[in-house]
Amino acid sequence: MKDAETGDDKVNGIHETPMLDELEGGPWPSFVTGLKRLRDSKDKKYAPMMNDLLGQLEHSYEERLGFWKGGTLSVLGYGGGIIPRFSEVAKDYPASKEFHTLRVMPPAGNHYNTDILRQLCDIWEEHGSGLIAFHGQSGDIMFQGCTSEAAQPAFDAFNEIGFDLGGAGPALRTAMSCVGHARCEQSCFDGVRAHRGIINRLLDEMHRPAMPYKFKFKFSGCGNDCVNAIHRADFAVIGTWRDDIKIKQDKVKEHIAEVGRKYTIDTVVNMCPTRAISLNDDDTLEIDNKSCVRCMHCINVMTKALSPGDDRGASIMIGGKRSLKVGDLMGTMIIPFMKLETDEDFEKLEEFAEECMEFFADNALEHERIGECIDRIGVPAFLEAMNIPADPNMVNHPRTSSYVRTDDFNEEAAKYFERKAREAGMTVAADD
Repeated sequence: MKDAETGDDKVNGIHETPMLDELEGGPWPSFVTGLKRLRDSKDKKYAPMMNDLLGQLEHSYEERLGFWKGGTLSVLGYGGGIIPRFSEVAKDYPASKEFHTLRVMPPAGNHYNTDILRQLCDIWEEHGSGLIAFHGQSGDIMFQGCTSEAAQPAFDAFNEIGFDLGGAGPALRTAMSCVGHARCEQSCFDGVRAHRGIINRLLDEMHRPAMPYKFKFKFSGCGNDCVNAIHRADFAVIGTWRDDIKIKQDKVKEHIAEVGRKYTIDTVVNMCPTRAISLNDDDTLEIDNKSCVRCMHCINVMTKALSPGDDRGASIMIGGKRSLKVGDLMGTMIIPFMKLETDEDFEKLEEFAEECMEFFADNALEHERIGECIDRIGVPAFLEAMNIPADPNMVNHPRTSSYVRTDDFNEEAAKYFERKAREAGMTVAADD
C-alpha cells in the first residue's frame, strides 16, 4: 500500500525494500539483514532512523543515484574526524535526514577486551543508530548514523573511556598496525609502540587538517604485510631482518616426511622468487641468504622449520597509494633497514616520520599524495631534501635497471660500502 503523504510503499509504517531484499539471498551475511535487525528493535529510539535509511537506500537503488550530500560538522576543538551526511530527500525520509559518521581511532594492533567493546556499543546505542563497522577501510571504528545534535555528546562519551577521533580530510589519517608481536611469531619489531609513538607525536596534524591531501601510516610486523601497508600507505613500516633465516633441519625432515619430497620442492624450493633455496639429498635445506628478498613464502609454508633471523628491524617505504592522478603506486624503498629496539631507535623513527610530513606539507600540490609528489620531482630530489644517501637496496636490479648508469655503478657501490663500514666503525681495504 502507498503512504498517503509521500507515496512510498509501506506496510505498517515499514518501507518495502524489494531490491534490497535480493541482497539477503546469497550465501554470505548481508548488511541489509543487519540494518533490518536494528530497524525492528522496538526498544531502540533510533529504529525510525534505520527504517528511513533503508527506504532511502531502496530509493537510491531504484533511481541509481546517491542522495547524500556533505557539509560541515565537528566537535569542540577538532577540525576533522566526522563525516557529515545530509539527505537530499529528507522530505520523504525525515528520520534519516542526518546520518553522520564518527571516525574513532582503534587501539594500535586492534587490541580490545570485551568490557570496552560493550561500553562502545552502549554509547552508540544511546547516541547513535547502533550501526558500527569494525573497521572501516581507513582503519577507524566507524560509528555510523547520528544526528548533528548527538555528535558532541557521543564524542564526549567515547573520549571519557579513552578513545579519540580519527583523521578525515586533507590531514594525517588514522594509522593501522597488525596484531604484531603480541600474537605473531613472525613479527620483527614492536609495531604497536611504533604506531602509538608516531601518532601521539603528530596528533595535531590529524585533528586540525592542514595538509595538501591525506597522509597515511601503516605498520606491518613482517613481509606478509597483513595491513597492506606497501600499497596502501604513504609511510609503510615493514618488519624485516638482515641476517640469515633460521633453519631447524630436524623440522625440515619432519615436514618432508609428512608431505613428501616432491611437494616440498614444488611449494617451497620452486616457489622462491630468487631461487635462493635448495634441497639436499639428505633432506636438509640450504638458503642463499644474499639472494633472499624476505618475501616470507618459505617461512609461511614451513613455519616450524624456518623463521626470521635474529637481527631484526624494519624497512620504510614511502608513497604507496591507490589510483588518483598517476594510478596505483607501490611504496618506494627509502630506508632499507632501521633497527627498532631502543628508545633512541623509536625516537629516530618518529623524527623521520615528522620530517616526511613536513616535506609533504611544503612541497606537494593540492590534492596530491606524497607518492605523486615524489613521482613529479624525482626520487633523487626527495632523497636530497631528506638528507638520505642513495642505497643500492633502493633498486631491484641495479645492473639492468634503465635508471642506473652501469658504467659508474661499481664506483658508486664502493663508496656505499665504505660509508657503511665507517658507520660500523670498521676499515675497508681499497681493493675490497
